Amino acid sequence: MNITREEIDHLAELSNFALSEQEKDSLRGDLENIIKYISELDSLDTEGVEPTYQVFEMENVFRPDEIKEQGANRAELLATAPAYRGGKGVEDYQIKVPKVL
Repeated sequence: MNITREEIDHLAELSNFALSEQEKDSLRGDLENIIKYISELDSLDTEGVEPTYQVFEMENVFRPDEIKEQGANRAELLATAPAYRGGKGVEDYQIKVPKVL
């Protein structure tokens, strides 16, 4: 498969890459070699071979979603919030922190 200069330019634009002419030529050769190598898989006889979706025998492990008692209530936890800039550390059940943006 021959990759055209326009296809390389399009890929570079999509990837937001600024490529020199030498880099474009190198990339074109590399992509052609990759596609040639992958196309060799078309010659394999896969008759009777089951498709492999997962190579490891893994499965999701589920557990019940339950709330565990923590030994402290909301008021006690909020009372530990430090004061911010001389004011209250908590307002409307929210901990006040400095702006990050």
